[in-house]
Amino acid sequence: MATDNSGTMTQVVVPVRYPLSDHSRATLARAVDIATERDAQLTVMHVNLYQANNKATRADLKDAVEAEFGRLANTRFVVRAGLLVEETLLDEIAAEGADVVVIGKKQVSRWREMIRRLVDDPNIEQFLRNELDCDVVTVAS
Repeated sequence: MATDNSGTMTQVVVPVRYPLSDHSRATLARAVDIATERDAQLTVMHVNLYQANNKATRADLKDAVEAEFGRLANTRFVVRAGLLVEETLLDEIAAEGADVVVIGKKQVSRWREMIRRLVDDPNIEQFLRNELDCDVVTVAS
């Protein structure tokens, strides 16, 4: 198992939509590859928006991912509720102590908009590296 200097397992976090979109599948596939390459803990995350009607459960997310990719070792499935997807994700990424965050190219523009409200330079990758001390992998699907 890959561990960092503190002896904890490498953490890879990947936010996805539920039901899985084509973009989410592509992003998830890349995250699975990275987690496998690094023998890392993978956290698959979905955010239920307070204002949306369809509420996915952890079991829904797990079933959908495993139907697509089979059973995944060292994988956690997390469903959080929030008003803004990006803000909820940032909270989770920070709480997880993520080493790598894998996001779809479509998500980058939404994150950039949110971060623009927080800082002058909306460089999402740099912001996440500086604020959360993690690598960001962007996946074009």
